[in-house]
Amino acid sequence: MSVLTQIDQWPSEHAVSVVVDGSGEIVDQHGDTQRVFQLASVTKLLSAYAFLVALEEEAIALDEPAGPEGSTVHHLLAHTAGYDFDSETIRFAVGTRRGYSNTGFDKLAEHLEVQTGISLPQYAQEAVFAPMGMNSTQIAGSCAKDGRSTAADLAKFASELLKPTIIAKETLADATRVHFESLAGILPGYGRQNPNDWGLGFEIRSTKNPHWTGASHPADTFGHFGQSGTFLWVDPQHSLACVTLTDKKFGQWAVDAWAPFNEQVLKAHIS
Repeated sequence: MSVLTQIDQWPSEHAVSVVVDGSGEIVDQHGDTQRVFQLASVTKLLSAYAFLVALEEEAIALDEPAGPEGSTVHHLLAHTAGYDFDSETIRFAVGTRRGYSNTGFDKLAEHLEVQTGISLPQYAQEAVFAPMGMNSTQIAGSCAKDGRSTAADLAKFASELLKPTIIAKETLADATRVHFESLAGILPGYGRQNPNDWGLGFEIRSTKNPHWTGASHPADTFGHFGQSGTFLWVDPQHSLACVTLTDKKFGQWAVDAWAPFNEQVLKAHIS
């Protein structure tokens, strides 16, 4: 029996999980892979990929000023610009702490539109979703939290994260390493982490404890979870990824369930 059947015991009306290997194939799945779910902050992974395309196309640059005074595209992507979580209040000086922020991503979207004349949702559609055949995916509103997608579409995206084709592998490697090292901060739902490591839009597991991935996940595991009860992680060492979507808002149930679940998923699929 697949370890993924555990999601049937979670307090959500609908849940689906898929596991993708390095060849891009779905090697395990459970639930309706065509059902559309709200992604919440998993949206940031999709937006981050669009921003990486824009960086490669030189539509934007990491060192361009964006956000509060002294901040750049680089700071915004890595959550070090100083913004509050969901407002334009400045909580700390640029580059001194990791302050996870929806506002920072929305400021990036504004910057991209100024530079290109194209909204982030449209840019993501043309640069990411359409080329990958992610026909059930869209960003309708904030690029930080208003994505909608299916497990089938996100399995395609997970495959891209394991073996990039839209951007150079070097670009993704850089985006999934730690930027602005040794900064402390709050990981929503899991408390203060020191360090609270992040890449360019991608959360990096590093030494975080507690965490939503399993205890055996390598430090370079990257991904994101969302307050709508969703997550996507990629383990580059084992060439494995998992997408899990629910319609139960994140809470203590997720803190209790996700780490052991992801630990079992990893152990079931690595040789």
